This record gives sequence, C-alpha cells and structure tokens, in this order.
Amino acid sequence: MAQVLEFKLPDLGEGLTEAEIVRWLVSVGDVVAIDQPVVEVETAKAMVEVPCPYGGVVTARYGEEGTELPVGAPLLTVAVGGTGAPEELAEAAPGATPTAGGTAAESAVSSEYSGNVLVGYGTAGPAARRRRVRHESHAVAQAPAPAAAPAPVAAPVAAAAPVAVAVAGHEGPVPVISPLVRKLARDRGLDLREIHGSGPEGLILRADVELAIAALERPVAAPAPASAPAAASAPALASAGERVPLRGVRGAVADKLSRSRTEIPDATCWVDADATELMAARRAMNAAGGPKISLLALLARICAHALARFPELNSTVDMAAREIVRLPSVHLGFAAQTPRGLVVPVVKDAGTRTAESLTAEFARLTEAARQSALTPADLTGGTFTLNNYGVFGVDGSTPIINHPEAAMLGVGRIIPKPWVHQGELAVRQVVQLSLTFDHRVCDGGTAGGFLRYVADCVEQPAVLLRTL
Repeated sequence: MAQVLEFKLPDLGEGLTEAEIVRWLVSVGDVVAIDQPVVEVETAKAMVEVPCPYGGVVTARYGEEGTELPVGAPLLTVAVGGTGAPEELAEAAPGATPTAGGTAAESAVSSEYSGNVLVGYGTAGPAARRRRVRHESHAVAQAPAPAAAPAPVAAPVAAAAPVAVAVAGHEGPVPVISPLVRKLARDRGLDLREIHGSGPEGLILRADVELAIAALERPVAAPAPASAPAAASAPALASAGERVPLRGVRGAVADKLSRSRTEIPDATCWVDADATELMAARRAMNAAGGPKISLLALLARICAHALARFPELNSTVDMAAREIVRLPSVHLGFAAQTPRGLVVPVVKDAGTRTAESLTAEFARLTEAARQSALTPADLTGGTFTLNNYGVFGVDGSTPIINHPEAAMLGVGRIIPKPWVHQGELAVRQVVQLSLTFDHRVCDGGTAGGFLRYVADCVEQPAVLLRTL
C-alpha cells in the first residue's frame, strides 16, 4: 500500500521566512524522482527551484502560481513506498533500496543523486533507484486522480491548525495559514474574521491584510456640501488606483531602502572627472590581446584601492554595541537592473582580483541576474556598492546606501563635454562621480578624500601604479 507523504516549503536559508510560487514544474499524477525540482519559487533574495526529497506519484499541489507561502506550509503530497511508488522516504532512510514486488515493467529511471538539497531537505547520499509507476498499479488506484485532487489551499489551511472563531453564529477556522499574516493583523488590531481573502478558497493573504490596514489609515473625508458632488468622489478615485503588492525582490528592495533611509544619516558629495585617459588606457589594454577588460572592472579596481586608503568606508555600524566595524575584505556589490527589479550581486574579494578576473565575474553575475539564476550567496555579504547608472543615460544621482554598508559610489554616463585641459578649452570625456556615505563612520573630509582619490585615478590611471 502506498504511503502519502507531505512535502512542506523548506527553510531556504539566509533568514528567509516565505516565498512566492512562480511556476509549478510538476502536475498532479506526475511521477517524480528523489531530489527532482518540483516548483520554482521567488524569495526576497532570488529565484529558487525547490527539489522534493521524496520519489513517487504527486497526489496534490497546494497553492496556485502567485501564492505566497510561509516556510513550513505544505507544497505537495507524494504517494511513495509499497509496490506502486518508487522508493521510501529518502530523508528517513537515506540510500534505501526499493521494496520487493516490482515487476519488469517498473523500469529504473534514474539512480543519480541530483545534489539539489536545501536547508533541512534532500538526500545525504545517492538515492535508491526509482521505478516507473504503471497506471494500473494498486498504489496509483489508491492515490487521488487529478480531477479528484483536494482543493489547493484546503489542506494547508487545515494543516496550519488555525484557531477556531465564531463567524456568523457558528464555529469555523479563519482561512489563513501564514503566521506572518496573523502577526501583522494582530499587531495592527485587525480582526481576521472581517477580512475577505483573495486567495484560493478565500485564503487570506498578506496583501489582503495590508489593504485592510491601508483602509484604516486612509483619512475619512468630511461630508461634502450638496453643491460639490465632484469633490466627494475624490477619495473614491484615490482608492480606485491599481495596487501592486510589495513582495519578492521588489518587497525586499523596498524594505532595505526604507531601512537605509530610516537608520543611516547619509550625505552625498560629487565631482566631475575627466575620464579621457581612463578610456584610452582601456582601449590600449584591449588592443594588446587577451580577454577584453570592461570599464566596470577598471572602476572596481579603483574603488578597491581607494577603500584600502580609506577603510572607514568599507565598514558597517553596530548601534547595539555602539561600534564601527571595519571589514577586512572588500566584497563589491554592483547594482543590476533585471526584469524582476533591482538586484545587487556581490563580487567576493574584489580587492584581490585582477581586472580580467573582475571582468569575468561581473559578466557571470550579470548573466545570472538576467536569467533570474542568482543564488542567495550571490546577493549577500557586500561591503561597498558600485552603481553605474550611466547605462540609463543619466549624468548624476544621489544613491541610497545599500544597508548595512557604509557607502555607495555612483557613476554617471561618460560623454564628450567642453573641459579645460592643460590650460586650453578642449572636448574631453567627462563623468560625474557621486559618493553617498554614512556620516556615522566618517566626516566629510574622509569622504571627500576618498572621492578625490577615485577621481584622480579616473583622470590619471597611472596613479594606480603606485599601489600595484
């Protein structure tokens, strides 16, 4: 007899507590192998393919695409074991062999260990061989057919064991499974029984609670005079606008930028620099043969050397201990715009890399960002950020610091401008450099010295020879 096992959304690491279902990779009735990816989810850090630690027949999926689930909520159920399903639970018995009784028609499909293991899930070694399940097998007959599969959200609501409350004169569970949604409602004094859920089967989502909070905070308009009917409709028009949930990458960016502006007393200084010599040096490097060197890589080299001279800006602030923590290595983040929003991949140990190594790593991370394939490790650990907003055709900006870092260097577009060069007016390649810094870690003199050194290296790349 097949055993139906429930697979819950695993701990995705990096302190992540929830994820949004982006795309199901399997359907009810499909046969899956141990560690086979079954769903693609979006977290606040990255897109992740979640592997299932069980091999067998998918009997139910919980949550439609676009649904946000907390860690620990059910994802799907799989019929395993017996004579019809592939193998026993790998987590409970790693490396177990299939049960006896399989026929020759139940041929092996895969015996390799995939390595798609998330925190707390997946196999610890090679998985047992997996057998194909015949449609006429006893186990499949017991598993629910696709048409009779349970409603996607009914099971997780029951599994979450919500507190029963009186609704319209009878007892019944509040349709909410996320503890974060419950906490949000509790903190704002909302009664979940009065909120209409927009999820499947009336499931109350975070967006529903946020809408209710916004409605409470919206000022109530005073009754309009009978002679001014148009004015009375203004609040209604304001509330009728499109609402876009802040979740996934967009939500994470919103949280980080809000926290940066709330916690960091930032200041910005900027300077125009003549980048003609830097552009000429790059052309000479690339004309000499070998891998092409990117402009971003040269700017990263300059930043790394500048941070070695001004380590105050490669630091973070521990307000609980009231200490500035100067960091020993430069892990350089760079802002990248993707279809999912703004992300900041991190080049580890940028201070020890050559221009060629930096170019290759920037290219790898940029391509991964375009493909939504960045891992949480690619997006964490930065100590300083380089923001090349010149690619958007703008000259300047006042960057917002990437919390909890202490500074960000912004680079505008490099364009021909009139410039006084060697006492004469000439057309030169000019760029505006902006530095936003945490005023707790240093004063304007240090920030100005850092920015001036960067500008000097841009104008005279030979300055770097002193530190090479």
